[in-house]
Amino acid sequence: MSGKILLVDDEPGLREAVQAYLEDSGFHVDVASNANEGWDTLQLNLPDLVITDIMMPQVDGYQFLQKLREEPRFKALPVVFLTAKGMTTDRIQGYQAGCDAYLSKPFDPEELVAIVENLLERRKSAQAANEGDKTLDINALAGQIAEIKAMLMGKNAIAKTAPMIKIDLTPREQSVLDLVARGLMNKEIARDLKTSVRNVEKYVSRLFTKTGTNSRTELVRYALEHGLTN
Repeated sequence: MSGKILLVDDEPGLREAVQAYLEDSGFHVDVASNANEGWDTLQLNLPDLVITDIMMPQVDGYQFLQKLREEPRFKALPVVFLTAKGMTTDRIQGYQAGCDAYLSKPFDPEELVAIVENLLERRKSAQAANEGDKTLDINALAGQIAEIKAMLMGKNAIAKTAPMIKIDLTPREQSVLDLVARGLMNKEIARDLKTSVRNVEKYVSRLFTKTGTNSRTELVRYALEHGLTN
């Protein structure tokens, strides 16, 4: 397995030894001698995982981890504490601070590699699941738009047979309804009408209420059947 790792430790000998072992195991490793340097490195080259010491000058590992967790870009970044603080209370404090793994010095390098590989695999699986959810959302949206367009193609035939029902719509509600019927989504409608997405959502909600519908597809079908849109 490959991946980018940021190693933060103020001990040059240990830093070089861990970097060499991880690179021999197939990882790309950036190093920093303190938390501030590590933070600067993160801005330039986002890693897949961070390994950091706890006892460091100026900014310790806990403070560094807290800063990572407060930044949205790094909130889900796996963090391993590699430290001489090996008491049970130290490990508990580390996990409470939000680290993903805690390894006490001295340590077995093979154990460190196993921890890193496990965390990277979990992160990869989580990212794949998120991408799958996004694909499902996009497919659902595409299906909804296709259904609306299909209804639009049959609009004339529906209008000839369906009874007309008078519903009082404000000019802005009518504009929103017409654009929904054209298959536009809220962001596109907001841009077209030069208003906010939140306002569009309010108008769409009012249209649902006035027509007794629960989705955009139902709304368009209702509008076509009752001659509410051109």
